[in-house]
This record gives sequence, C-alpha cells and structure tokens, in this order.
Amino acid sequence: MTVRIAMVAGEASGDLLASHLIRALRQHLPDAEFFGIGGPKMQAEGFEVRWPCELLAVHGYVDALKRYRELSGVRRELLGQIRRERPAAFIGVDAPDFNLWLEGKVKEAGMPAIHFVSPSIWAWRGGRIKRIARSVSRMLCLFPFEPELYQRAGVPVSYVGHPLADVFPLHPDRSDARERLELGADWPIVALLPGSRQSEVRNLADTYIATARCLLERNPQLRFIVPLATRETRLLFEEALYRNEATELPIRMLFGHAVDAMTAADVVLVASGTASLEAALLKRPMVITYRIGKWQYRLMKHMAYLPWVGLPNILCNQGIVPELLQDDANPERLADAIEDWLQDGERRAALEARFTELHLTLRQDTAAKAAEAILPYLRGHAA
Repeated sequence: MTVRIAMVAGEASGDLLASHLIRALRQHLPDAEFFGIGGPKMQAEGFEVRWPCELLAVHGYVDALKRYRELSGVRRELLGQIRRERPAAFIGVDAPDFNLWLEGKVKEAGMPAIHFVSPSIWAWRGGRIKRIARSVSRMLCLFPFEPELYQRAGVPVSYVGHPLADVFPLHPDRSDARERLELGADWPIVALLPGSRQSEVRNLADTYIATARCLLERNPQLRFIVPLATRETRLLFEEALYRNEATELPIRMLFGHAVDAMTAADVVLVASGTASLEAALLKRPMVITYRIGKWQYRLMKHMAYLPWVGLPNILCNQGIVPELLQDDANPERLADAIEDWLQDGERRAALEARFTELHLTLRQDTAAKAAEAILPYLRGHAA
C-alpha cells in the first residue's frame, strides 16, 4: 500500500524544512506520496501543492485579522480533503496559528497529527501548551530545552536539533566570504541586518544608518555591508539613505548574501529573529535590536516569560550578547555596543568558543531524526 501523508508548511523557511523531511522519509518509504500546502522546494521533492505556502505569509495581528476569512476557508477545505482521503498522518511544519487547529481536527478524526517546530511557548503565550496537548500526537522540537516543557504537559515529544546547525560549517571561512564579496582582507567591517520584512526595514533603517554614521565618527576606517532579501526591502533602505543624506557613507547594499555578509563581518547588528541564530552559528559577535509598534511591544512584553528576545541568549541561558530594544535602540547605545566588540579581542574569542559548543548541541541531523520520530506512526500503512 502506498503511504500518503498530508503536510502544511508556511513561508520559505517551512518549505525548506519540509523538503528535507520529505527526502529523509523517502529513504525509508520511496513510494510515499505527499500533498497539502507547500512551496517550490517541497514540489521539487514530489510534493503535490494544492495551495502555495506563500498563502500563510501573514505579518502581524492586523494582517492576520484582515485575512482570517480567506485562511479559515482554505483550512476547512483542506480538512475536508484529509477526512475524505484518510492519509497515514498529517505533518504541520511551523505555522502554529494555522496548523494547531487543523492538527486537533485531524487527531479527532483518528489520524496521527505531528507538529514539526515547537511554537515559542517558552517565550510567550505559554497557555497554548494545553491546546497543543489536545491537538498533536507528537511534537518535534528544534531546541534542547523544549522537550522538558512538553513532557511535563504529557505531550509526546522528540528533540531533533536545528537544521541550520547541519548546514552551517563548524568553522566558517571568513577569508573566503570576504573574497566572494570582494571585500578587503583587513577592512574592519560591520554587517547591518535590518530584517527580511518590509515592516522591519521601515522600523530600523533610519536607526541603522544613524548608528553607522556615529561609528564612522569614532573610526573612519569602518565599512558597512547591508544584505537585503528583496527588491522592496532594498528600495526601502535606499530611500532611507537619501532621506538621511547618507549616500556618501561607506555602506554597500547586497542582494541577499546574508550568510556571506555575517561570515565576513567583524560584528553584526541584527534584528531579533532567525538571523541572530545564524550569526551565532557563524560565531559572530553581534548586537541584537528590534523596534515594533508601541502597543504591540507592550502586549508582547506583558506576555513574555524570559528576560531575553534573542535566540543566542535564550539558548545559552544568559545575556551573552547585548540586546537593545525599542527606545533603548538609539544610535549612540548601538554604536557603543558594537565598538565594545570591535575593541575586545578576548571577549570575542570567548564568545566564539561558546557558540561552537552551541553549534555542536544543535547539530543532530535534523531531517533524519525527524523522520525516525515520524516513522512509527506510518508503519501500519507501510506494510
């Protein structure tokens, strides 16, 4: 009997993660069929895309409310297909606001529901764990401190490591990265990463440019590189340069190349998010910052449980890199924090050693481990 598996992945990161999982599952079940919501990388692995994963790219509460009816309709239609076709299992990859409801309904219908990438219950909205316990047959976690939270709530759980730790080299080659980007071998370089979303660039571009100007007043030898994910975000940053009369500053914008930019840099100024974890895996000193709407920040701060927002600090369970958020994210304070890294070689070396330990902890061959955790739910269908 051919094993059929329904899947939902949200955004490009979920598409990549799910494509690796499909490939790992096919090593055990070469004839398996996959369908649902996914992207081009999943499709390249033979996934039947019934809706594109871009559908789930919702940015903030307002956008989610505007699109609630559309997304709810798609979710109900997919649920109907799953109930009729009775796949061996459902796998939700990230996108918890969309997937947890669907997983609960699938589980009620007598099919295994597996969630890949734990929601950030350890950071905020911890009350969701009761809903998760009702909704999922197994949770697959990327971070080593997460399983204990689910075990206490009676949720079957597996730690599978983080896929970026499998992909990134343990010892990044800075010289090679600088050569690829045509950067001087001895230039002091700061990478500025204002985020991949347009809203993030709008909120941070002016501050980043003012920070660069402040640093240049202290050290005229500095150079800045700004990797930007899309044409839209590049245009927004370019407009900020003109608005701040800063086109003469030694700031070079890149189309993509975020990993090369961070590898090549001496210090990274980064918006909180996955990019901060990437910087840690690349063993780079960093300063984490973020700005959002005041009411949204107050709400999230009220619901938060941890003293940090950056993944490097959360994973190391200490404030190992500076975090400057909201009103604290002013150019002078950001410049001070970056300059501290540039001047303290001993501190940089200690950070690199700590990040190497973290990298080894997260390197688990994630796709293979996830497939091993899922296979027991498929064995009855794979006879």
